[in-house]
Amino acid sequence: MEHDLKSMAKKIAHRGPDDEGIFISRDKKVGLVNRRLAIIDLSPKGHQPMSYKNRYWITFNGEIYNFQVKKKFLEKEGYRFNSNCDTEVITALYDKYGSGCLEHLRGMFAFAIYDSHKNILFLARDRLGKKPLKYYLSSEVFIFASELKALLTQREIHKEPDWLAIHHYLTYGYVPAPMTGFVGINKLEPGHYLWIDIAKNKIEKKQYWKPDFTKKLQLSESEWCEKILSELEEATKLRMISDVPIGAFLSGGADSSAVVAMMARLSNKPVKTFTIGFKEKTHDETKYARAIAKLYKTDHTEFTAEAESIEILPNLIRQFEEPYANSSFIVSYIVAKMAREKVTVILNGDGGDENFVGYDSRHFRLKRDVLADKFGFALDYLGLPLAKTLGINKVSKFLEKRKTPLADRYLSYNVYLENKDKESLYTDRFKETCSSNSYEIVRKKFEESGAPDPKDRALYYDLTSYLPDDLLTKVDLTSMLVSLEGRSPFTDHKMVELACQIPFDLKIKNGVSKYILKKALEKIVPKENLYRPKQGFSVPLGTWFRGNLGLFAKEKLLRKGAFTQKLFDKDRVRKLLNSHHGKNDVGLKLWSILTLELWFEEYFN
Repeated sequence: MEHDLKSMAKKIAHRGPDDEGIFISRDKKVGLVNRRLAIIDLSPKGHQPMSYKNRYWITFNGEIYNFQVKKKFLEKEGYRFNSNCDTEVITALYDKYGSGCLEHLRGMFAFAIYDSHKNILFLARDRLGKKPLKYYLSSEVFIFASELKALLTQREIHKEPDWLAIHHYLTYGYVPAPMTGFVGINKLEPGHYLWIDIAKNKIEKKQYWKPDFTKKLQLSESEWCEKILSELEEATKLRMISDVPIGAFLSGGADSSAVVAMMARLSNKPVKTFTIGFKEKTHDETKYARAIAKLYKTDHTEFTAEAESIEILPNLIRQFEEPYANSSFIVSYIVAKMAREKVTVILNGDGGDENFVGYDSRHFRLKRDVLADKFGFALDYLGLPLAKTLGINKVSKFLEKRKTPLADRYLSYNVYLENKDKESLYTDRFKETCSSNSYEIVRKKFEESGAPDPKDRALYYDLTSYLPDDLLTKVDLTSMLVSLEGRSPFTDHKMVELACQIPFDLKIKNGVSKYILKKALEKIVPKENLYRPKQGFSVPLGTWFRGNLGLFAKEKLLRKGAFTQKLFDKDRVRKLLNSHHGKNDVGLKLWSILTLELWFEEYFN
């Protein structure tokens, strides 16, 4: 068992370069291994797996930001501690509350606690899914890790592509939880825990938290602004607790600018900030980042990403381990690598868009669609015939699309391959294998939300699927690849719970996205940064595919024996590649297919 544990640890050594520890139970049936990135309590007392009361053993990835408060409370209750780290506090809370310990934790985490007296294993993932937890379960064995590449070292696991997961990936650009792209390997969903009774061979999965949009508060705009700033200040202050150097990613947008502003107000020395830029002006935001850096006198570093950056693709595909198509992972990795030269902890603005409605293109359309649905009868019986008679194609398409579920329409505004694209590109055999409609996933999220306002149902999907499976995955895997810890004040669960109570119409108002957040931030962020057009944190795929990236894609996708030719008709892929030009930008479609090919090469070659 020790050899197996060491093999797993070696695969994720980048997540914890500072220390390694192993625990094996007396009966040799339970083994835990940990790779540690030391952030709090750098002494050997923070070594993991950590024992508590000679009964519990824990392996933990993440940070608990309120551990000091909880530690003082527990000490009053008679608990004693041997270290100054948050890991020990988790086990003490588990000793006192069992699974209820999760209610007391404020932070990001994935952990497993083994109770040697009851022979029980308890695993949990934080509310928003900032830290990953992947596992394999069979009738003989349960294996888990932060990254599934550690799981693949084990002889019990045979690599096999999950075709249904890949089918869904081609819609979303990521594999929706609990799937991973590999048969038999799952990821624990955010806000869930697993309870495994080893003696009785029983396993139970439960959800302990989810965003609640049913309890709206009716406050004035000034009251909301005060609450938002107060919550952001506290969430930022908690994330600045560290025994190692700390900095911030700065794009110059509202969210990252707000975090840097708060950090500067809370710090007695210049904040270290890091920005990535592009030669393509459509994607470059460096001038806005410089404005914030100058205003708050930060220690600022910039780097420019170019098309040649694709040379790092194989390494990143290996790190992401699941099919993944968000091209900004290139940018995230470059800026993380740059930051790691100066700091060990980085703060960012992730979560601001999902909490406060920041995706202009799809959220404005969503609001329009909900309004249109209120007048459905008139539109169907008067608008559609009139539009067809007058030949107004855009109006006709909109009215035709209105007949589909709202969830489908919302997803279609941020999709890689639509159903019609799949129908055109898929081979007949793959069509038969994957006949299910991927849109069912977002429909279930809308239903699961329980939100009275249909617009809030979309935000529930954003917070429980898009954010954890796409954006937070990107930040975790790129930062941990260079042993950098990323922290996100806007994903603090107290901030999320506050944002859920804000009426949607205060998040988009007068044609302004993130309206109430921007009003609150006017006190600390220049209006030029708040009210500029949103550019998004992405690479200029359209331009890159017309250059070296396009040549690279043709070489990979059209070569004899390409893996994706089992899924896609080669001639239609060639046609898609040749159709890409300025007025017909199919960069996202090509990217999703190319990265899938590279994933197959990396894991099934």
